[in-house]
Amino acid sequence: MRKEDCFYLGKVVSKYSYKGEVLVKLDTDEPEIYENMESVFVQLGQNLVPFFIHRCRLHKSALLRIDFEDVKDEAAADRILGAELYLPLAMLPPLSGDKFYYHEVIGFTLLDEVHGDIGIIQSVNDSASQELFEAKKDEKELLIPISDDIIQKVDRKNKTIHVRTPEGLVDLYLS
Repeated sequence: MRKEDCFYLGKVVSKYSYKGEVLVKLDTDEPEIYENMESVFVQLGQNLVPFFIHRCRLHKSALLRIDFEDVKDEAAADRILGAELYLPLAMLPPLSGDKFYYHEVIGFTLLDEVHGDIGIIQSVNDSASQELFEAKKDEKELLIPISDDIIQKVDRKNKTIHVRTPEGLVDLYLS
């Protein structure tokens, strides 16, 4: 399985028991939907390796307590401590309305209510405090904040996102 075909689920943050159970900090708003998984991909080095799950259940808030089939002692748990967990993109619950996954809007056109077509989304920068669409229009790059105030409508059928950008923002890039 390639990492590009998967989404980040969480990270192994600690051991739970001497029998090899681990706690995973999930990167999700709905941890309960991952409570009954049968398997997960664990990143070991540059590879995603399938790990089968004997049992998993929620532990406190966004932690998932996992008992992997092949991790049966502390030494084995130590080997995956800090490892990232991934699932295939097909396992993401579908979103509707104006909610979207970042990977799904790559290639969408940004339509501003004043400027019209302001570019095609090339990627999403989520490493800063403010997530940004990175769009390209006629060899120029635009950075548009991802915010409920700016995004007016997500049109999946026509692969467009209608936006209302702050005055002067688009002119800064395209003039």
